[in-house]
Amino acid sequence: MKNQAKRSFSKHHLALAITAVSAGYALSVSQAVNAQADDAIEEVIVTATARETSVQDVPYNISAVSGDDISAAQITDQAELMRNVPGVAVVDRGSRNSGVINGIMIRGLNVDSAALGDYSVAAAPTVSTYVNSTPVYANFILKDLERVEILRGPQGTLYGSGSLGGTVRYITRSPDTEGNSVDFSSGVSSTTGSDGLNYSADSVVNLALSDTLAIRAAAGLVDNAGVVDYVNVYRLDNSGIPVAPEGVLSPEAEYRTVEDADTVEITYARFAALWQPTDDFEVLFTHMTQEDEIGGRRQQTEGLDGWGNAYDDYENGSIQLEPSSREASLNSLEAEIDLGFATLTSSSSDYDHSGDSVSENTGFYAQNGWIGAFYYNYNRPMASAVRQYEDSAFIQELRLVSNGTDSLDWILGAFYIDQDTAGAQQSYLRGYQQWADAAWGAGIVASDQDWDYARDDNFTETAFYGELTWHLDALHLTLGARQFSNEYESAVYMDFPAYGSGAIFPVLNDSRVTEDDGLLFKANAAYDISADMMAYATISEGYRRGGSNAAPTSGFFGEDPSWAEYEADTVVNYEAGIKGSVGSMTYTAAAFAVEWDNVQVNTATPYWGFFAVTNGEAASTSGIELELSGDLSQDLGYSLGYAYVNAELDSDLTAPGRSAPLASAGTRLPGTPENTLTAALDYRAPLGNGGLEMIGRMAAYYQSSTMNAASDSQTYAAELDGFSLLDGHIGVAGEWWTATLFAKNLTNEEGTTGLFKEEYMGTDPSQQYYGNGAKSFLVQPRTIGANLKLSF
Repeated sequence: MKNQAKRSFSKHHLALAITAVSAGYALSVSQAVNAQADDAIEEVIVTATARETSVQDVPYNISAVSGDDISAAQITDQAELMRNVPGVAVVDRGSRNSGVINGIMIRGLNVDSAALGDYSVAAAPTVSTYVNSTPVYANFILKDLERVEILRGPQGTLYGSGSLGGTVRYITRSPDTEGNSVDFSSGVSSTTGSDGLNYSADSVVNLALSDTLAIRAAAGLVDNAGVVDYVNVYRLDNSGIPVAPEGVLSPEAEYRTVEDADTVEITYARFAALWQPTDDFEVLFTHMTQEDEIGGRRQQTEGLDGWGNAYDDYENGSIQLEPSSREASLNSLEAEIDLGFATLTSSSSDYDHSGDSVSENTGFYAQNGWIGAFYYNYNRPMASAVRQYEDSAFIQELRLVSNGTDSLDWILGAFYIDQDTAGAQQSYLRGYQQWADAAWGAGIVASDQDWDYARDDNFTETAFYGELTWHLDALHLTLGARQFSNEYESAVYMDFPAYGSGAIFPVLNDSRVTEDDGLLFKANAAYDISADMMAYATISEGYRRGGSNAAPTSGFFGEDPSWAEYEADTVVNYEAGIKGSVGSMTYTAAAFAVEWDNVQVNTATPYWGFFAVTNGEAASTSGIELELSGDLSQDLGYSLGYAYVNAELDSDLTAPGRSAPLASAGTRLPGTPENTLTAALDYRAPLGNGGLEMIGRMAAYYQSSTMNAASDSQTYAAELDGFSLLDGHIGVAGEWWTATLFAKNLTNEEGTTGLFKEEYMGTDPSQQYYGNGAKSFLVQPRTIGANLKLSF
């Protein structure tokens, strides 16, 4: 895995810079209420089909959330945003390692445990994500966005990066050549369970340097106090080893409490330059960067410590702190030229995303009996899993989009990606060598490090895709295809250095290459029932690349030969729906059924526990998605959303070398609730005669129960209770300012979206482990705050 020099800049310096550059701006508050007395409907324009189109004219189910709505609701992270979209689910892991795994699930397409997230996995995500025209998952903070588009179903005939379940597009605001503006916002809030305050500051500067050239710069920070107390943390000496107050061989240890350990510090910056020398040609350059420093998990332990004491709310039983950090940067150059008959777009981009973390692994050792079996009941066990990941790529995409005729539209595209990914872990049993030297004499144990693992992968793909649409009066027929060819190479290194490199087990170096190619299709029919109503039906194929596991299949570490490679998995997505408007009300209703074959699951090999991917046989999902929005009056608007998703295995999920299935046919797929419901009211009305406006929003969310894992094992399987959340804000907007009071999770619901169970990470005093690594993943507790926005 590559080593990178640490890049950082002080959040305090950034705050001063923001304040100096800008005197501020009030970003527009919620745009959901735009009713006029004549019941006119404001069109929501999206570019999901590679041309500007009203969301109501797109012949499949797509949702769009405006950047103004995201800003007004104080939404900054993906998990909170996706809870507003019917049929989309996300495991809320908080900010720690938030960029390691793309956990977005659309229409229930997920087999992986909700507890994954500490380390990078080999299988590609089921949902592709784009930042503007770059296919990347780096979980950038949601700031200065134009909109977010959520496309359900496979999108390989419209986008270079194929997918199984759908595509999410984060579209940032472009520079504006028509004027200058300076925007500033700052907020403070308090979260239940925390003794500190949360702060944020953001600035956006737009400069129109001429009629053809403009630049836009955005920067900001988030500085959140923690919520969770780590109450069983070992006191460490200057070498990072648990203190032995009565001597190394004595079982005594010293513990301390670290309050509000899960601090969040995020700094981000973005620069964009737009050049439009003519009406037919433009070039946009964008650079984005973000750094995260996270103090620990927003996850609480439920149960008892090794002395029999129960943990309280917002308490974590880890015997060590679990920080994480990451850096992400992206550069893109997009050029667009109008050729008359069509518009040619070129997107060249590269990104680099890397991070590291420390995880409490002592509970895992204890539950497997390793401390007693392999480490002689070492008396102050502290197993640390130190992990790193990296994802970098160069992407080139060309797209030619017809400018349209009365009867025919078409899109042609070419896509190339060269992606390098890596994951590594160094495991340590802190203080083991010191203890062994005292117990047995120096030289027997060579190191506290008992495992060293690294995986480096390279993926390249070339694809050609396109769609052709015939317009036959009210009937519109579309055919799409995608041809692809890819190569995946993986290499692994592994050693057990505790007793000397290669002394007990041989060092492993292995590599493997797989190749694949294929052809995917899509067919769509849409019919204009009237000027305000459309019905449609779609059949589309989705594909996720296979690969090699770099797990050895011979020699001392040899696993079953079937672990050498895993195959691509595919879906066939069937969807039918109707969308339209009546008066001020717009609506969308869709029904879907997805057949999923050769299902990929991230797991571990049965003997040595290598991180690996295997294929099951089949799964399926089906359900409905409903969205409704409109106006109750000139001042009051509403929106409603509902989704029902039935997702389950159609056959046993088996793995090579295992006698029993990982999960049986009929098991619910994890992470996605069967029922979700969203509802919101938006208010905007004049306040007196001074030009002020009263603004407000109340939003509710409900999800039914979810499964923690698709597993027959009680070590992982659990049903997580459903929960509901209530958010809102109220404020006053002037000509150049907006002051807002806001609340998130107003009822302080303890929603759990993932779980490490006692059977997997729990306490075991018989092996000298008195902490507890079991934990529940919590949604953000009740947070109440205020925000001021100014604009010039």
